[in-house]
Amino acid sequence: MTSADNNQNPATVVMARAVSQRVATVDGALDILSDIGLAVKTGETLAITGASGSGKSTLLALLAGLDQPSAGDIFLFGQRLGDLDEDARARLRAGRVGFVFQSFQLLPALTALENILLPLELAGRGDARERAVHWLERVGLGARGTHTPRQLSGGEQQRVAIARAFATDAQIVFADEPTGNLDAETGARIIDMLFELNAEAATTLVLVTHDDALASRCRRRLRLVAGRIAEPAWA
Repeated sequence: MTSADNNQNPATVVMARAVSQRVATVDGALDILSDIGLAVKTGETLAITGASGSGKSTLLALLAGLDQPSAGDIFLFGQRLGDLDEDARARLRAGRVGFVFQSFQLLPALTALENILLPLELAGRGDARERAVHWLERVGLGARGTHTPRQLSGGEQQRVAIARAFATDAQIVFADEPTGNLDAETGARIIDMLFELNAEAATTLVLVTHDDALASRCRRRLRLVAGRIAEPAWA
């Protein structure tokens, strides 16, 4: 598949071609990812699995345009991310990409409602407040809108993060170990909610996890071993 093919194929939401990531350390260069190639189609659910240190979170950050690879090309919505500066990548993601992180990444000074409202306002949505209220209620926290993150439990914070990710009608959601900071019972409820909302919205989901049970709920799995793909990645 060429870059031109990708740009002409609206079914491909994100694609990586020969992507590598190398960082400098006191002991010399360290290869975190090597020669990664994958394509994710519209509406697909993909689990990226592997042991700690295998490069899962690094790959997710590259696919989302939060970082740039040392080599290779990444395309998001048909746009080569290497052609864009940081601000342009942020504009490309605005309203189209949602994130759910292990550490929740809620802004501590904002209320639950304001955390959901912020990306809607940044995307220029005229119905921002209405949608934020709707999504807060959709995740069962309608009565907690004025509470800041420190006043919420871990599971409640992650529900706010999930609402924030879907509120903009995101075309793709990137989730990095979304249950990593939660107990097993709370984590199971969060995952049920994530997949329920994802199915309703027909959103593309790329999920990083070390949990095989969670990975099995995705349509396709990519396993990383020492920064290389150990299972087929192309659909």
